[in-house]
Amino acid sequence: MIRKLREAGAILAAKLAMIELAGGMNYNQADASLFGACRTPWNMDYWSGGSSSGSGAAVAAGLVGFAIGSETSGSIITPAAFCGVSGLRPTYGAVSRHGAMALSWTLDKLGPMCRTASDCGIVLEAIAGRDPLDPTTRDFGFRRPLRGRKSSRRTPVRIAVVKDSYEKAQPEVRENFRSSLDVLKRFATVEMDVKLPEFPYGPAVGAIVDAEGASAFRDLIESGGVKELASPEGRIGGYSASLITAVDYLHAMRMRAPMRREWARMFEKYELLVAPSRSTVSYPINKPFDEAYPEISAASPIGASNLVGVPAISIPNGFGQNDLPTGIQFIGPTGSESMLLEVADSYQQSTRWHKRQPPLVK
Repeated sequence: MIRKLREAGAILAAKLAMIELAGGMNYNQADASLFGACRTPWNMDYWSGGSSSGSGAAVAAGLVGFAIGSETSGSIITPAAFCGVSGLRPTYGAVSRHGAMALSWTLDKLGPMCRTASDCGIVLEAIAGRDPLDPTTRDFGFRRPLRGRKSSRRTPVRIAVVKDSYEKAQPEVRENFRSSLDVLKRFATVEMDVKLPEFPYGPAVGAIVDAEGASAFRDLIESGGVKELASPEGRIGGYSASLITAVDYLHAMRMRAPMRREWARMFEKYELLVAPSRSTVSYPINKPFDEAYPEISAASPIGASNLVGVPAISIPNGFGQNDLPTGIQFIGPTGSESMLLEVADSYQQSTRWHKRQPPLVK
C-alpha cells in the first residue's frame, strides 16, 4: 500500500498516534497509549476515537490531506465520527495489509480517512487491488465515481435503516440521524427499521479478536512485556485472551459463512444499510468509557459488518453535546465501494457538515 501511495505522488508527512496494539489487549480509557490520550480537535477534553486516533484527529485539524486508518471492529468508523471526518472501511481484501501490524488476520482492514467521501475515493483508487505480498487481497475492479457526474441509475438507491441502531442513541445523535434520513429521501428510497440477520455477532467478534490477537502478540504476552502497557486492562487482557479455546474460535469462524449468506440475501433486497456511526458523541478523556454515557444502549452494526467483511463509510452529519460531531454510516455488500461513495458524496453535496472546521483550525 505504501508503495502504491508513493507511486501516486503521496508524501509521508507523519506517523500518527493510535491506541496501543490497536486495542487488542483491551482498554477502557482514552489514554491507553504511551503518548497519552489523543484528543478530538473539536473539544480538547474529549477523545478522538480509536484505534486510528491520530488519523482522525490529524485530518480533522487540517494537518494532513488524508490519513490511513486500520479497522478490525470499528477503528476507522469511530474516529471518523468522533472527529467529524469521512472514513472508509473497504471490503476485506480490497487493500493490502502488508507491513501493517496484525491484530486479527481475518478481520483487519486498512482504509482512507479524509475530509470528504470524494477524497476517500481518490485515495482508495490508489491503494486498492491485489498484492502478492498479501494473499488475502483481491482485485474488485474499483473505480471511483467522478464527482458531479450524473448517475446512470434509473431507480433510486434502496436504503434500509438498521433497527435498534438509533432509537436509544443520545437525543442529538438520534435527531441528527433522522434529519439525515430526510436528506437521503431526496434521492433514495428509505425503509425504516430493518433487522439484521440474527446471529451472535458480539461473542463471535470477541472470540476471534481474542484468539487471533493472543496469537499475534504471543511473544509479548509470554515474555511479560504486556506489564509495560499503558492500559490496566491491557496488562492482563492478553492472558485471558490466550484462554479462548480452539472449539470456541472454530465455532465463531464457522458461523461467518452462514452470516455472509444471509447478509448477501439481505443485500438482494436493500442495496445499502444506514445507521448512526456511533450512538454517542466522543467520550471525555477523564472518565472510563463505561462511565461516560451509561444510559445509552443503542446497538451498532459495526461488529456484524466487520465479521462479514463488507465495506462501510462514516461521514459527518451534525453536532451533539459539547459541540462534538456526530456521524452517519453507510454499509454495502462486498465490493460496493463505488456505490457507497456515490451515495455519501450525494449526501455531502446536499449538506455542509463536512465543510465545518474545528475551532482550533480557524
